[in-house]
Amino acid sequence: MPLTIPDTSNTRILVVGDVMLDRYWFGEVSRISPEAPVPVVKIERTEERPGGAANVARNCAALGARVTLLSVVGADEAGQSLARLMGNSGIECSLHEDAKLSTTVKLRVIGRQQQLLRIDFENAPDHEVLQAKLADFEARLAACDVVILSDYGKGGLTHITEMISLARAAGKRVLVDPKGEDYARYAGATLLTPNRSEFRQVVGRWKDDAELELKANRLRNELQLDALLVTRSEEGMTLFSADGTTHEPALAREVYDVSGAGDTVIATLAVMLGSGLPLPQAMRQANLAAGIVVGKLGTATCSLEELKQVN
Repeated sequence: MPLTIPDTSNTRILVVGDVMLDRYWFGEVSRISPEAPVPVVKIERTEERPGGAANVARNCAALGARVTLLSVVGADEAGQSLARLMGNSGIECSLHEDAKLSTTVKLRVIGRQQQLLRIDFENAPDHEVLQAKLADFEARLAACDVVILSDYGKGGLTHITEMISLARAAGKRVLVDPKGEDYARYAGATLLTPNRSEFRQVVGRWKDDAELELKANRLRNELQLDALLVTRSEEGMTLFSADGTTHEPALAREVYDVSGAGDTVIATLAVMLGSGLPLPQAMRQANLAAGIVVGKLGTATCSLEELKQVN
């Protein structure tokens, strides 16, 4: 049964986390290099897109929400490019500059619509800059409905435990896209959204859905989470909460590129929750939105219009 998509125009989302610049070099492959057994790509065009938490923010904006992005970048050309791209998307940005930091850049070389190579440029931000970001975060809490903490393990969320405490004390829902094995730092969040492999890294393997449910609810109780959403690729996504377990099957459509699908999921959840939808219905919309973006190349967004078309 189709769901009515709520009015998202007054929903205010604060996105905090690790931002990056995704660069794409597109070209043709017509020969193998005489120097080594590798393809030679003749670059014909280049493209830049916001990645990481910046892509989460862009997804929120595409769904009609009012978005603020808080992060750390380097005092470099890539940081300036990110600020420009976010401004073009109508997103308010507070990008703290760290002169010792190189803005994270992921360069992908694409030939014949296939990713041939990815090159990463990154280092960790300075502690003093992060401390300033924490004060900025606290000042911005009152003006938002939902907080998204997008952890890509790049050092931008060193103070995430304090951020969760501050946001919950202010009565805000906090959605976290986690990274790594230390989930204790996410204790007290409203919702975590690990993917299947990330979740397996923390709780170990499971033999069936019953064991998955047992492990998920044990972790949810340990961390005092309201809910836990595990995205399971071709198996869809499953929500675990005190109200029970809800599953959304994967949509039968051609998968072109899964990069950034997790960003779309958490962004859609936040916008729908902030606009008044209950969590199970918000998950259904997130599942539909993810089905749209995996049919696109690279980090992409699902617009409100596209979402309405599949409802």
